[in-house]
Amino acid sequence: MTRFVSFPQRAETISPFHVGDDLVDADSRTLVMGILNTTPDSFSDGGKHHDIVAACAHAIAMRAAGADIIDVGGESTRPGAIPVSAKDEIARVIPVVEAIAATGLVSVDTMKSEVALAALDAGAHLINDVSALRFDPKMAGLLAERGVPVVLMHMQGMPGTMQKDPQYGDVIEDLLSFFRERIEFAMKAGIRESQIIVDPGIGFGKTVEHNYRILRELGRFRELGRPILLGTSRKSLIGAILQKPPEARVLGTAATVAIGISNGANIVRVHDVAEMIDVIRVSDACRAGK
Repeated sequence: MTRFVSFPQRAETISPFHVGDDLVDADSRTLVMGILNTTPDSFSDGGKHHDIVAACAHAIAMRAAGADIIDVGGESTRPGAIPVSAKDEIARVIPVVEAIAATGLVSVDTMKSEVALAALDAGAHLINDVSALRFDPKMAGLLAERGVPVVLMHMQGMPGTMQKDPQYGDVIEDLLSFFRERIEFAMKAGIRESQIIVDPGIGFGKTVEHNYRILRELGRFRELGRPILLGTSRKSLIGAILQKPPEARVLGTAATVAIGISNGANIVRVHDVAEMIDVIRVSDACRAGK
């Protein structure tokens, strides 16, 4: 008997998000966020873009390859990572932001309001907060005052301890409850709903099984009505299957990106922009029935 299989449909329409007075549509076309780590110790590319010349060259290359957003990070959030001071994070991030802000949308990956303020003053357009505004009590007020978008990511625990023994009643329902609470918190602080993006936090306080279930059921998060950012690039859920080091997980990443888009992702955060652009274009065409 012939069995027909189709891609899941995106049941809920996701509204565009505001960047200043501009609207960015992340539902008709998947947006690409290129990862630019200016850290010496990130899990995959630590040290490669630690100086400003190398960082800017990589940013320009990702932009040329098709990155819609460059996400600059100055503090590693890999499992077991040691926190760094705001001063050190600013020293790593701000020169890069100043150099690339005019090329297009720039995000800064930080939990610290001091770093976020310096980044916004340097020309950054949005803040990617892996703590979902829980780490720094000043962050929400700052983002509301400056009127910039924020990525609210789910993380159980903190980077230093998050992978010790992650536990959930039901990982999907627990994350949905978390995001509803965090969205409400952000809006009460004055952040517009149209400036909120959600990220289920693949690899942040989750087992391999949790991560794959989130990927399979990603469409559930469209119930929130906000754009979904998916970050699977080179992560351990891929390594657990392929038994390969991070730099050899490009094709595994491609599989998760394609599945993520078919299941509802609006923005994909990746290291290998040039390689993923083809995956994204074909996945978008399949999803749209073109």
